[in-house]
Amino acid sequence: MDEVTKDALTAQFRAYLDQSDADERAAGSTDSGAEPAPDLFTLLAELAALKNEVKLESRQVKTALDEFRALFDTLRETQTRLADEQQQRCELARAADRRDARDLLLELLDLRDRIQAGQTQATRFRPGWLSRRRRAPRLIAALADGMGMNLRRLDETLARRGVRQLHAVDRPFDPQRMHAAELAQDPERPNGQVVAELRPGWLLHGELLRPAEVVVNRSDSPQQNE
Repeated sequence: MDEVTKDALTAQFRAYLDQSDADERAAGSTDSGAEPAPDLFTLLAELAALKNEVKLESRQVKTALDEFRALFDTLRETQTRLADEQQQRCELARAADRRDARDLLLELLDLRDRIQAGQTQATRFRPGWLSRRRRAPRLIAALADGMGMNLRRLDETLARRGVRQLHAVDRPFDPQRMHAAELAQDPERPNGQVVAELRPGWLLHGELLRPAEVVVNRSDSPQQNE
């Protein structure tokens, strides 16, 4: 091989090496900002740390859910207790209203008894021979009519509120709704039958409001007072 050929081959090889160095430098400048690929140990360590973090977050989420559930149960129990207390207060208020209404109705019935007694006395009034020409008979008759009108109005008022009279005469004695104030002895009447009514009994919406005071027949034994 002559010197010319050797020089040419040497120049080509030098150019090739120069080009390789330039390519490596260019590749090095391009990858200088990239992180090196982690090794297997580092990857496993990061995965274990991530797993522990996920477990920790899961426990925190579970704890939060348990606290929320406990808070919800507490709120529900509180609401239930408040609802029960509200219902009890309403029932107590209704019971108090019913009690006040019963007391008022009983007072009205006592007033009715007095008006009834006065009206009966006025109706039975018979003037003497000295007062026949005076105004007393007309006044007593007008008073009886006025009391009768008041009785009718009072009965209408009571009826609008569900108050009905308990009919006891000629019926069997009912110890749940009647009080035997006196005994009678009438062999022609059945034993235990109500003969007369001393004070009428009353019902409020079908329930006993005031028991009737009655005279009960005892035809099978001598008359005795309770």
